[in-house]
Amino acid sequence: MDVYPLPPLLHNRPEQIAAAVDAAVEELAGRYDRVAIAYADCGTYGALDEVCARRGLQRLPGLHCYDLYAGPERLRELFEEQPGTYLLTDFLVRSFERSVLQELGLDRHPELRDAYFAHYTRIVWLASNPDEDLRRRADTAAKALCLPIVMVDVLHDRLESALSNILSAPAT
Repeated sequence: MDVYPLPPLLHNRPEQIAAAVDAAVEELAGRYDRVAIAYADCGTYGALDEVCARRGLQRLPGLHCYDLYAGPERLRELFEEQPGTYLLTDFLVRSFERSVLQELGLDRHPELRDAYFAHYTRIVWLASNPDEDLRRRADTAAKALCLPIVMVDVLHDRLESALSNILSAPAT
C-alpha cells in the first residue's frame, strides 16, 4: 500500500478538499488496482461524496476525523456536556502553531483570539498517543487560547477498522 498525502492545511480550506482529492485520483489513475480516500467528509458538505460517487471510490465514514477517533456518540456527549468545546487531535496539538496560530493570524494579531474563540469554553484533546512532549504542547495551545483543556484518551481502533473496511470492500 502506498499513501499519497494531501496538504494537511486543506482542513482549514475544506472547500478545496474535493478538488484536491479529485486531482490526486486523476494523477494516480492506472497506477493502482485500487484507490481509497482516507478523508471523512471534513467540512466538504458532500462535495467529497460526489467525487467518490463519480469515481467509484469509498472514503472514511463520518463527518470528520473526530468521529474516527472518539466516535460520534462520544462526541455528541462531549458537546452536550459543554457546547463550547474545541477539539484537538494529536496532529493538531503537534501542528497547533502552524495550523491554528499562524493560519488564523493569531501569531501576528493575538487580539483576534476573542473574535475567533469567544464562544469556546474548553479544549478537548482527543489523545491517541499522549506523551510528555504532546502534553506540554497541548498545555501551550490551551494557554494561547486562554481555555482550559481536558484530555480524553482515544484509540486508533475506529480508524483502523474504517481503513480495513475500505480496503477489503470489493472494488467498484
